[in-house]
Amino acid sequence: MNAEPSIQSKLLDLAAVDAELSRIEHRRKVLPEEQEVQRLEAERTARKDAAVKVEILIDDLDRDIRKLEGEIDAVRKREDRDRAMLTSGSVGAKQLSELQHELTSLERRRKVLEDDEIDVLERREAAAADHAHAGANLDQAEQDLIDAERRRDDAVADLNVAQQRCESDRKALAGGFPADLLAAYDKQRASYGVGAALLQARRCGACRIELDRGEIARIAKTAPDVVLRCPECNSILVRTKHSGL
Repeated sequence: MNAEPSIQSKLLDLAAVDAELSRIEHRRKVLPEEQEVQRLEAERTARKDAAVKVEILIDDLDRDIRKLEGEIDAVRKREDRDRAMLTSGSVGAKQLSELQHELTSLERRRKVLEDDEIDVLERREAAAADHAHAGANLDQAEQDLIDAERRRDDAVADLNVAQQRCESDRKALAGGFPADLLAAYDKQRASYGVGAALLQARRCGACRIELDRGEIARIAKTAPDVVLRCPECNSILVRTKHSGL
């Protein structure tokens, strides 16, 4: 394959644009802003789960409080009934003794229930504080995520602008190459990642391997319009005055 040296040298411009496109694509895949969004999404989920867990605990405690209040109320009503019977003077000695014994048992039961209620109420108060803290943490996570998403979107927008500029530059450059040269370049780029590189100081700019003296001597004798390939990576070698020939 043959091409004018000036045409071959423009392959370096095309390779530079393609290298920039590759960097843009790589940055899209490892975008720090996107990774931060994913981290914050996971953190938001964890904080939401923590808030829901506290809400479930509060619901359970509220149910326990209602149950204890109902039991305490029932015991008090039983106590009131027994006291009313004691003061009525209408019960016999045996029933009077039974009522007094039952009142003693009811008082003990009520105190146990009231102590249990106090314990649950204290736990309910602590859970409410935990819920407020979890809610504040969740709100902060939501705001952090919004800020991170905005930074991610800005970064993606910048990449889109850079990609559009490079694609426009590539289209303009590609139109100036013979079809066979461009096809060879694109095929090599697709297989190796680099289609063409500068031969500089006897070293291939694509694979960075220094060519031996025999290969350099062969290249030096080759006509300038002949399209050469690197013997190691097969990339198109572009010769200039810096090639060390």
